[in-house]
Amino acid sequence: MVNLVNLESVSKSYGVRPLLDAVSLGVSQGDRIGVVGLNGGGKTTLLEVLAGVEPPDEGRVSRSRDLRMAVVTQRSELPEGATVRSLVLDPLGFAAEHEWAADPKARNVLDGLGVTALGLDSPLAEMSGGERRRVALAAALVQELDLVVLDEPTNHLDVEGVRWLAEHLLTRRGALVVVTHDRWFLDTVCTKTWEVVQGKVEQYEGGYADWIFARAERARVADTLEEKRRNLARKELAWLRRGAPARTSKPRYRIEAAETLIADVPPPRDTVELVSFAKRRLGKTVLEVENVDLTIPDRPLLTDVTWRIGPGDRIGLVGVNGSGKTTLLKLLAGEREPEAGKRIQGQTVRLAHLSQELADLPPTLRVLEAVEEIARRVVLGKREMSASQLAELFGFPAQRQWTPVGDLSGGERRRLQLCRLLMAEPNVLLLDEPTNDLDIDTLQQLEDLLDSWPGTLVVVSHDRYLVERVCDQVVALFGDGKITHLIGGIEEYLRRREESGQSGLIARATLPQEPAAPTPAATGPSAADQRAARKELARLERQLEKLTKRETELHAALAEAATDPARLLKLDAELRAVLAEKADVEEQWLLAADTAE
Repeated sequence: MVNLVNLESVSKSYGVRPLLDAVSLGVSQGDRIGVVGLNGGGKTTLLEVLAGVEPPDEGRVSRSRDLRMAVVTQRSELPEGATVRSLVLDPLGFAAEHEWAADPKARNVLDGLGVTALGLDSPLAEMSGGERRRVALAAALVQELDLVVLDEPTNHLDVEGVRWLAEHLLTRRGALVVVTHDRWFLDTVCTKTWEVVQGKVEQYEGGYADWIFARAERARVADTLEEKRRNLARKELAWLRRGAPARTSKPRYRIEAAETLIADVPPPRDTVELVSFAKRRLGKTVLEVENVDLTIPDRPLLTDVTWRIGPGDRIGLVGVNGSGKTTLLKLLAGEREPEAGKRIQGQTVRLAHLSQELADLPPTLRVLEAVEEIARRVVLGKREMSASQLAELFGFPAQRQWTPVGDLSGGERRRLQLCRLLMAEPNVLLLDEPTNDLDIDTLQQLEDLLDSWPGTLVVVSHDRYLVERVCDQVVALFGDGKITHLIGGIEEYLRRREESGQSGLIARATLPQEPAAPTPAATGPSAADQRAARKELARLERQLEKLTKRETELHAALAEAATDPARLLKLDAELRAVLAEKADVEEQWLLAADTAE
């Protein structure tokens, strides 16, 4: 295996805080490495040192001779006056339009990232930050490279774009190092995981699921060792404190051993804790839109649509970028009026809307003042907490609470926005890309909160892991003026996009669509077919219940067998078989349901 990049005892600090502390690691040919860790923990710094964008303070970085490498980080600067063509196509020597159009690789990348729809002669200076990031990503991916280094490439991509990027990276022969908080992407693409924590880099085999399992096992072992250390410390201290005459006769090495145990207590890891807030009771009517017409600048978004959202509904809203998801959320929030029809909100509804913009955060206030602006005290269950205590639960320690909001990082501002939002004790949440700028630890806490949250929830997110975990139903905007309910969830959405011939084009929804050719009316199933399908549905549902029960039993057995590798492998194999059979039965159920209707 050819070694491409090596880091030997590398250290890097900004100010007094060490982000990398004597880190040694390497990237080999064919590696696909995902980098994870808390926001501000040093992930981007690691990428920049590895790629040569930033020099290390100490240690050595060596790279193989003639290494072909491209780097796209959040701090990458694009040349002044550049256009899409000059940045992406000109370096490849494509002088004429037909040359790049005839190259399947270049065409696939440009279409897959939606760059073609931006206009090849469009100046980058006039584009949004997300569009510029997509162009920079395209410029890297059109090249034949030994190593690609990417920082948050899934930001500004929708669910479909994330899947296209994953499939594209899996077909590349070169190595990949990528920072991402998208758990599905990590699991699909990466074969190794690096966790940047407290200046060190912990290395794990596998993607997100393997990393979570290994980290949980490492934490369990650490807890066991810590308990042993504490017991030994208590024994040593009790032995040392047996009266003055005995203490003077103790061997010095026993006293030093006890002092080492006491001094070696590790500091608690800085974590973000999200807590459940009290919810007001919802009535039968929550949010409804009746016979609504709604337009966005270039086309109709909704045409004579009626949609009722009830108490406890948990809905994921998907669609390509530009399909109108944010506008629809604004309609539900009452921030946008429809051209026709009406919006109805229940009398008991206490609504909170998390927008993508952070403009509602007061930049001149300090963190604590921004929290106190909503409330000075809040009751969480049986506990009454001050604004300062609450801010600390959301990852703002006492010294950080006096930082001006304008000086916070994107992830910190997002956490503050969530804190202020949930502090008002809403019972209806409208969340527009809630995972933006959140690290995986915070995402896990947010999902845990939403998973057990009893109110009504509508989520727009490109993070399919979050949507599939916290939502019970998925609806989509396909650009046909309707809201389409998808029984099969995100997989059905992606399948429908493929069948329509639009898969991979992020900006296609904003372009005029050709009228569909009329199709002959399909003959519906006979009454006998419907009766047979209903019987089949009942059988499949019973089978699904059995498989779900067995899946639960296997998860419990896996937890109990954490220290028995042989049993773990056996149980894991059985679980995979059960999941595969369950997926097959669910697919049969969907087919039968279509016939039974």
